[in-house]
Amino acid sequence: MEYINVTKENLENEHICCAISNNKDVQVSSKKMWLSERMDDGLVFLKSVERGKCFIEYIPAENAWIPVIAEGYMVINCLWVSGSFKGNGYSSDLLNQCIADSKSKGKTGLCVLSSPKKKPFLADPKFLIHKGFSVCDESDNGIQLWYLPFDEGSPKPQFKECARHPHIEELGYVLYFTSQCPFNAKYVPILEKTAKENDIPFHAIHITSKEEAQNTPSPITTYALFCNGNYLTNEELNDKKFLKLVQG
Repeated sequence: MEYINVTKENLENEHICCAISNNKDVQVSSKKMWLSERMDDGLVFLKSVERGKCFIEYIPAENAWIPVIAEGYMVINCLWVSGSFKGNGYSSDLLNQCIADSKSKGKTGLCVLSSPKKKPFLADPKFLIHKGFSVCDESDNGIQLWYLPFDEGSPKPQFKECARHPHIEELGYVLYFTSQCPFNAKYVPILEKTAKENDIPFHAIHITSKEEAQNTPSPITTYALFCNGNYLTNEELNDKKFLKLVQG
């Protein structure tokens, strides 16, 4: 398999969004804008030359959009291989290229969000174990920080306190989200409309800077839904799933 390093120069012409092919779709344009701005911070987006879900996205920890303390580490935002690409070793290919690139840039290791059992939009813990990763921190809501140090003496990354104890004071449904996930551009407005039509207290908070992201009260910043102060889920919801959640 050949891979393409997506840059600001070729971003407009490359298919980069998980399951969306139309460049004019708001989900695609919002994701590409977010990527373009992050590339100045060292973000790397490596993808298959073939169209489809086969890519890895990573960024230096100091510029990552999650609340972690991980000096010298690279944070993997997303490693996604699915559909016809699964079972061919492409996940290992992408991870190995990330490791080689990170070492060439003087990084001390990698870290990534996961959980004890596979959850949507998080790294697969079985794959991480197979590749030598281990858990270095865990938040109260079960989200884990996994790491792969390149040297035995490398310090363990850790969550900031705001992420280790996810809780907010605001009542009702509160959603923290970024434009890192393309689906938010479509589904957040749907939730806002659904909540308004059904008199459900709902407040969406769009995180638009790394400073905001690094101080968010959740280890996951792409999509973190709270209810009456308590963390609920990181799974993007459509109108039906949201109403089902509200109705219990």
